[in-house]
Amino acid sequence: MPRKDIYKDAKPFTKNDPRINRKGAPRKIPMLDEALIKTLTETELTAILKALIKKAKSGEVRAIQELFDRAYGKSKQFIDHGGLPQPINITVANPETGKEISNLIENVSKLN
Repeated sequence: MPRKDIYKDAKPFTKNDPRINRKGAPRKIPMLDEALIKTLTETELTAILKALIKKAKSGEVRAIQELFDRAYGKSKQFIDHGGLPQPINITVANPETGKEISNLIENVSKLN
């Protein structure tokens, strides 16, 4: 059975197209906090928190991470770009241009 072409009526985005979501995706499900408050009692919330703390004390890394993320905020994720920067070799055919580039590199090096 051939697939129905779902893109036959599709149109590309244009400038100021109202279909573009400029604010991005919402950070959380709308009214999730209210739903949790209405659904769970204070006793149930306390029991959940105690269970999470018990798991963290037993050494469960995910529980520890969750507690610290909630208490102090998530930590920054650092990205390793592969070690130390490597030198760039430049080959210049014109000797005058080579002198200008050497002078420019020296001047930039002095700035750092």
